[in-house]
Amino acid sequence: MTSVRDQILAECPPSYPAMFRKRVADDPDKIAYLVPQHREPEEWVEVTWREVAAEADELAAGFIALGLLPEQRVAIAAMTRIEWVMADYGIACAAGATTTLYPNMQGPDVLHILSDSQSVIVVAENWAQARKVLDQHELDGQVHHIVLFDDDRPAGVTDERLVSWPQLHELGREYLAGHREVLDERLGLMGPETLSTLIYTSGTTGEPKGVELAHRCWTYEGHAMKYLWGDVIGSDDSVYLWLPLSHVFGRDLLATQLAIGYTMPVDGRIDRIVQGMAETHPTVMVGVPRIYEKIRATVMTMNSPKGIKGQIARWAFAIGRESRPYRLEGRPMPWDAKLRYAIADRLVFKKLRDTLGGRMRFMVSGSAKLSAQVQAWFYSAGIIVIEGYGMTETAAIAAVNVPDKPRFGSVGPLTPGIEVKIADDGELWLRGPIVASGYHKLPEETAEAFADGWFRTGDIGVLSDDGYLTITDRKKDLMKTSNGKYVAPQRVESALLANTPYISQAVAVAEGRPYVVALLTMDREGLGKWASNHGHEGEDYATLTQLPEIRASIDRFVRRTNEHLDRWETVKRYAILDHEFAQDTGELTPSMKVKRAVVLDRYADDIEALYARTDRTDLTDAKQGD
Repeated sequence: MTSVRDQILAECPPSYPAMFRKRVADDPDKIAYLVPQHREPEEWVEVTWREVAAEADELAAGFIALGLLPEQRVAIAAMTRIEWVMADYGIACAAGATTTLYPNMQGPDVLHILSDSQSVIVVAENWAQARKVLDQHELDGQVHHIVLFDDDRPAGVTDERLVSWPQLHELGREYLAGHREVLDERLGLMGPETLSTLIYTSGTTGEPKGVELAHRCWTYEGHAMKYLWGDVIGSDDSVYLWLPLSHVFGRDLLATQLAIGYTMPVDGRIDRIVQGMAETHPTVMVGVPRIYEKIRATVMTMNSPKGIKGQIARWAFAIGRESRPYRLEGRPMPWDAKLRYAIADRLVFKKLRDTLGGRMRFMVSGSAKLSAQVQAWFYSAGIIVIEGYGMTETAAIAAVNVPDKPRFGSVGPLTPGIEVKIADDGELWLRGPIVASGYHKLPEETAEAFADGWFRTGDIGVLSDDGYLTITDRKKDLMKTSNGKYVAPQRVESALLANTPYISQAVAVAEGRPYVVALLTMDREGLGKWASNHGHEGEDYATLTQLPEIRASIDRFVRRTNEHLDRWETVKRYAILDHEFAQDTGELTPSMKVKRAVVLDRYADDIEALYARTDRTDLTDAKQGD
């Protein structure tokens, strides 16, 4: 009997470029991408698969003309934009391997990734990104060309390594004219185990490690999602792409697109996500938890609690909560509950959906733990947010919920055909075609993490009888209180972010301590809106964070958070920092994840002060309703 894995593998083309070629052949005149023209009002240009293929061929030949050899690395340092997608296709069709750099990476990380990956060409968004490479003189004999999307180099700069985006196209056209078979020859060099992408881990626990992802990772991932989601997403859908393509999660959406054939509006400008969705009317959006938390926080704080709009919104979401059990279980609502929900939908929920383009069928969250409360809040408004799970080492999607059967708090069933094992200590192990080959030039780390074909994720997981996976925390992050209770910091932190609309970051602390305390930072945008509404407009960020009124407001929200936590997890005390964590100070990774070890060490005195305080009532001494 043929297994699910064998069925999916039978559909997989031999390589990522072969999958790309098949998509082009199947739908040459279908719209592949919508591209903003960066003007107001924004105009979006349609690009067909035929046009994508023509440009990818030119770029592939251009890279070959620059001397790119099979499996040599080309690094891309740019925000998500259509040129990033095109460059990636060009690299792949030239049989090269893509390496990614976050645009906010600084010199030391740039040097480490480029030297470790042995990248020979860098594709840079602009002169600012190119300078980061040119300033690393250790790379002078290695990186022989730097391609600029936006050629804004200062007048007089004539470095022969610099190539503009139009020049790369022209080089490709000239090379193809004399080497017509070159792309077919390169395509024939690639197979399922050929290196496709070298993506580096975020570096939360140390120096970033290069993860070797073969072509089979992308081809299998794309067709596995088609197998899993075939009844809920198809070629007529539109998936809004803003996620950083330097991250494995964003890159995975391209592979899934090649398998399914949906259209993608592409725009990585975070400040235009909601506006961009209103303009392009997508049916699916994929994001990280913070995006959904910010949308919820904005809605919760946009109207005065005492005003009529605020009262109507609170009533509507109360009706939404009442409807959830019926809708989740597929049971008909009583007629009066159905009528109340219809009124709530007309007055509140439809307006929220309209801000997201009016056609949104579901949204996907990944990269970090999403609060079940946030999922439930959106579901109340008729918007499904499903959670998935994966890592760089698993080509992103190792598990994901199915939109028509969401289970809040769970990351869903495993990717079809992927084997799972829960170790004696609760650690999740995974095995299958999406798992990476190992870490680049790190044999000892590879042997430890990829033992006997199993990737040891480092995450604590629980698998239900019907195959739904729940991730409770990182194995190394579990905190044991002095009372012997284990606390998962991610659970506490996600609860704080879900219930406290004004904060941007939270770090829970409990290891060896009698109870949990937290370090909080404030969201600049939300704090600015609060200041405008409360007579503090013009005061600086640091001053606003320490106002007694802010403290009183956060007290209420933290008490609300504690109602959703077990007794030993509740936050008794917290400190609001007068600044946010930052990458350039070493507290955040390039993907904006908090480096816990750095924060705990740097703010040790603040943490000690929280445990030493005797002037405040613990926040668990009082309760406040939901």
